[in-house]
Amino acid sequence: MSVRLHDSLRQAVVDLAPREPGRIGMYVCGPTVQSAPHIGHLRSALVYDLWRRWLTHRGYAVTFIRNVTDIDDKILQNASDDEPWFALAYRVEIEFTAAYRALGILPPTYEPRATASIDRMQRLTARLIERGHAYAAEDGSGDVYFDVRSWPAYGELTRQSPDDMDAADDAPARAKRDARDFALWKGAKSGEPSTAQWDSPWGPGRPGWHIECSAMAQRYLGHAFDIHGGGLDLRFPHHENELAQSQAAGDEFAAHWVHNGLVTVGGQKMSKSLGNSVFAAELLASARPVVLRFWLSSAHYRSTIDYTAGSLAEAEAAFARIETFLARAAKRAPVTAGEVPEAFAAAMDDDLAVPQALAALHEAVRAGNAALDADDAETAARSAAEVAAMLAVLGLDLEGLGGAGAGGRSEGEHAALDALVQRLIDERRAARAARDWTTADRVRDDLAGAGIQLDDTPDGTDWRLDG
Repeated sequence: MSVRLHDSLRQAVVDLAPREPGRIGMYVCGPTVQSAPHIGHLRSALVYDLWRRWLTHRGYAVTFIRNVTDIDDKILQNASDDEPWFALAYRVEIEFTAAYRALGILPPTYEPRATASIDRMQRLTARLIERGHAYAAEDGSGDVYFDVRSWPAYGELTRQSPDDMDAADDAPARAKRDARDFALWKGAKSGEPSTAQWDSPWGPGRPGWHIECSAMAQRYLGHAFDIHGGGLDLRFPHHENELAQSQAAGDEFAAHWVHNGLVTVGGQKMSKSLGNSVFAAELLASARPVVLRFWLSSAHYRSTIDYTAGSLAEAEAAFARIETFLARAAKRAPVTAGEVPEAFAAAMDDDLAVPQALAALHEAVRAGNAALDADDAETAARSAAEVAAMLAVLGLDLEGLGGAGAGGRSEGEHAALDALVQRLIDERRAARAARDWTTADRVRDDLAGAGIQLDDTPDGTDWRLDG
């Protein structure tokens, strides 16, 4: 059976047909490093790690690109005199990397930063102007916009007509020919730091968000590649704009578009106004990384997954049953990974149907336990080998996540957790300095609820796992 995936552009499950036999080029929109990673970031990164692992298991050589957006309006807004935008971006990028590493998410083949490809963004913008699909603003601002009316296919990814779209809010509408035109280049504005400006044919400024990914994908994967991935919330306007500007510039761009579902918290969308964001530091403090990965993997990647107070406890109990079986089997004979069962492979081939794949895993555990109870060593060993193989493909093998075993934490996991907890300690320190006791108490309470105790000393604040 060939690998099949849901193509958002075609709105159907289709066969994956690589442009080059045996090779896959895959681009995934990575984080905008403006603030700490939360549960939604972890889920999205994990989805494409699973895709990459399965495609590799099926014999493909995968070139996997995940970018870092390190220049953006929100990064500039969140910067301060004490922490310039580039320092903020770098600090937050380290937090993302630590969280990814703790979850066993493989590092990309390349991980480009937007600021390293400014020249390519400018060349792509110039090409769009030459082809009649972009224009420089006439108000002297230095802005350059994509002309959506010049591209008849605009809106095809999300099945929308431009007439039904809201105005693009990335630049003042007064300089646009159409309110839906979006910025390719943003002219420098009063009050913005000179370090966030680059010279260009249209004057000093910085790139718009959408042009960044088109340029970086082209740089590392060429003018045509196999899969473009990202969160469902990126379909519009980000991916719609990427597709339009890339093809308008003459590039074929992505053959398939894949989007993962979002994460809700207690049935509600995460938002700052609701104060219900769940951050990576809290999650990694409240559960073993392998259990967190197991839970985040358990729903189909295109579905919404809802996080509640009991989610990780249920996942811990379910994963412990798998570990208990492997421990029982290992007392009889060493467990080594074998081949994955056909039912598992068929599920993974069918648009990465991990819930059905996990059903095959649980069935192997059930059969293995029954064989152990019946003193059937051969069947038990075969089941254990299948379970080990399935866990390895899913990135759930304990050795791959530090080898800590039930309840333990490896040195690498502790280092990753420390980086994330330190970010919350810094937030609390800043709140106390500003006499914002409400925020300071909330941070302490959130960490305490996750089993992390803070100890304030004359030399600073230390943390420890309670119990």
